[in-house]
Amino acid sequence: MRVSKERVRHIADSLVTRLQSEEALELLGSRQALVEALDQTITEELSVEDRLNAEIRTLMKNYAVEIERGNVDYQKMFTMIKKKLVDERGLIL
Repeated sequence: MRVSKERVRHIADSLVTRLQSEEALELLGSRQALVEALDQTITEELSVEDRLNAEIRTLMKNYAVEIERGNVDYQKMFTMIKKKLVDERGLIL
């Protein structure tokens, strides 16, 4: 994830503040619980690409010999697999 945990927390807190100030949000529970839920949701969404990249690196191990021989370009193969998985899974990165 390219955004720090502190930054995500700030974004979640700012979002709740702004929605409340624009009267676009009426809290029925605690403000803190909403901020924490937003924080967790944002973090999960931002980590989708990290998890995908880790999965691709694992898949790439199957091509280690070809990559070492120079038969396969690591970056091109990585990008090709990533595009395929993103399309298949309907991910938005």
